[in-house]
Amino acid sequence: MEKTKIAISLTLITIIIISAIFIYSHQNFQQSQEGITITDSQGYQTTLKTIPTRIISIAPSVTPILFEIGVGDKVVGLTDYDNSPYDFSAWFAAGNMTSVGGFSTPNLEVVLLLQPDIIFTTDINDAMIPNMRNLGLNVIVVGPKSINDIYQTIKLIGKATGAEDNANTLVNKLTNQINHVTATINAANIAVKPTVYCEIWSSNAGLMTVGSSTWLNDVINTAGGINLFSNVTEEYPTTSSEVIITDNPDIILLPTDMGGAPSYGSVDKVKARPGWNTINAVTNDRIYILDSDLFNQPGIRVADQVQVIATCLYPDLFPSKS
Repeated sequence: MEKTKIAISLTLITIIIISAIFIYSHQNFQQSQEGITITDSQGYQTTLKTIPTRIISIAPSVTPILFEIGVGDKVVGLTDYDNSPYDFSAWFAAGNMTSVGGFSTPNLEVVLLLQPDIIFTTDINDAMIPNMRNLGLNVIVVGPKSINDIYQTIKLIGKATGAEDNANTLVNKLTNQINHVTATINAANIAVKPTVYCEIWSSNAGLMTVGSSTWLNDVINTAGGINLFSNVTEEYPTTSSEVIITDNPDIILLPTDMGGAPSYGSVDKVKARPGWNTINAVTNDRIYILDSDLFNQPGIRVADQVQVIATCLYPDLFPSKS
């Protein structure tokens, strides 16, 4: 009798396991038949029949995300400007990765030869994207303009590559890091937040800075500053020295060299600009240099960007670790 009960129990367990496997397989079959539909930053919908196994990134901001969420082994092509999270020029030389050219001038012949399942790019290739799609290529355009957009971009990339869980984990990590910074600032009850002038480039034509429709504006504001040009919708508007003198920022942020000598020359030359000796940031010695490698793209280093600027703005709250 006891043996009969055991046999019946084993039979029931076997039936349950087989049923579970059938349901799981059926669900997966339906998902693979329906595909994965992605809506990119331009509102274009792309349906992928299967999870991509061959990925091209023509967006250097996307590449570190791909490797961070664990699909770097599926990347078959990158641009000559990709240098994170590895020195890909060495990979190109060793034949371990294929260069598709510049991020604004990709070689379409090389792209086609690589037979990608999916291509990530930005709007810098808008003129080329319709042609790529007409050739049957799946092109996903990303272009985050805020910290939340960066989070959504990471999730989009995770969904498109079958790494949603890893993407969500990454977003949660970045969110927690940034929340720690904002909580520290909020707890300090800052009465008047400092105004910030962030210079991107300087030339005889004027001074290029950061407008409201770029993620850097959000980074500055999240770090507890007030971007002087947050009311300008242009991404990188050009202004004049006279305007900066009139607006009188408390903080000036300058980039390091971008493949050459800094366009502003040096901090001393900035201080010596006509009339700038009256600016608060100059008189109070509140000019800071930002590492261009850290601040050149909206991506997985956004929490570090917020932390660095917060350290510049509130050194008492965030003592420098260097």
